[in-house]
Amino acid sequence: RIMTQKERGEVIFTGIGGGGVLLAGECVVQAARKAYEHLVWFPNYSAAVRGGPCECTVVFSDQAISSPVLSRVQTVVVLDPAQLAASEKRVRPGGTLIVESTGLTENAERRDITVIKVPALQQAREAGNVRGTNFIILGWYVGTTGLIDPALVEEYLATKFGGSAAALTSNLEAFRLGLAACAAAN
Repeated sequence: RIMTQKERGEVIFTGIGGGGVLLAGECVVQAARKAYEHLVWFPNYSAAVRGGPCECTVVFSDQAISSPVLSRVQTVVVLDPAQLAASEKRVRPGGTLIVESTGLTENAERRDITVIKVPALQQAREAGNVRGTNFIILGWYVGTTGLIDPALVEEYLATKFGGSAAALTSNLEAFRLGLAACAAAN
């Protein structure tokens, strides 16, 4: 989908551990800042439990954002399939649920949302970059919604990982792999 007019974007990235989930959200908000006037990146994680559930909400718009706390959003991206049941109720009717499907043992129950199953962990393993799972699924988010120019994400990745050619290369490859897989599926 090509963005013909600026729209409001709302996404929750959710998973276990923290780093990959929060970094995916950070990439979205940093890329969106070059295209949208108002932005919110609202991370939420349990400091009491290492490796516990975490999430971040990202909202970007040309209109003022009244609150970063939303009960339902356009898109929820689930990086840990064990969180599917808890996450699907957070998608607004007509919205999209993008879920890591490697190891997924259950299906979404709702019929009023679009569910996209992405074997990102499997793809990352095949590419030899398990740490790139979040960037593969980020590519799927960007490709599915069309709300952010992929070049803006790549520009931010170059800024974030510019000090390490290896990290930059592997993360860009993972992001592009997600974009390509999304384009091939549509």
